Amino acid sequence: MPRYKLTIEYDGTPYAGWQIQKDLPTVQGVLAEAVARFSGEAAHVSGAGRTDAGVHATGQVAHVQLTRAWRTDQVRDAMTAHLRPHPVAVVAVDLVPDDFDARFSALKRHYLYRIINRRPDLTLERNQAWRIPQKLDAQAMHEGAQRLLGKHDFTTFRAAECQAASPDKTLDQLDVSRQGDEIRVVASARSFLHHQVRSMVGSLVRVGEGRWSPDALADALAARDRRRCGPMAPAHGLYLAAVSYP
Repeated sequence: MPRYKLTIEYDGTPYAGWQIQKDLPTVQGVLAEAVARFSGEAAHVSGAGRTDAGVHATGQVAHVQLTRAWRTDQVRDAMTAHLRPHPVAVVAVDLVPDDFDARFSALKRHYLYRIINRRPDLTLERNQAWRIPQKLDAQAMHEGAQRLLGKHDFTTFRAAECQAASPDKTLDQLDVSRQGDEIRVVASARSFLHHQVRSMVGSLVRVGEGRWSPDALADALAARDRRRCGPMAPAHGLYLAAVSYP
């Protein structure tokens, strides 16, 4: 039975997240429906990560196993046809070994958070980035971000409903840079806690506003207390940008 790796991008605005939920539109749900329509099979589409409602992706990865062998370009084009008009696209399809698992084979997940730092409202990117009108110091945010690198107990930046067995995670990258009015936060790790990236970004904004020093971010981390976290950044600025595999 051939197994296919799907690289997927989507606008998360109309969806209740990645994971299938009863009576709610989800990215996993529309993908499974597209697979069923072109292949006639009720195959499970397993993703590398469960993005929340409103979160986008430019490089989500999933796998699906089918009984019939299809060329990879046939799978891509058939998925394209049956996904319309949903804002979901399968941009690449690869044939992979039977032991490939989109979630468990992943070595690292890469997220991007976009902040538009300007006073005027957003129009074309209204649901694609977080607009913050007050001036932010991106360099101070980057300095604060470096305090979070490495292996730590990230309880401060963990959602109350997080189901991870442990709050310990190793954060490999957390970079903040400015390009004109846009501030980009790039985070990479093998895995993240529920709401970890959005929680870290919300706290970094406190640093950018001058309300926290970079060291205050380290103090919040060390407290291991959700009450020490800054306000969580909204979902619509977050993107699952890529997933790395061996």
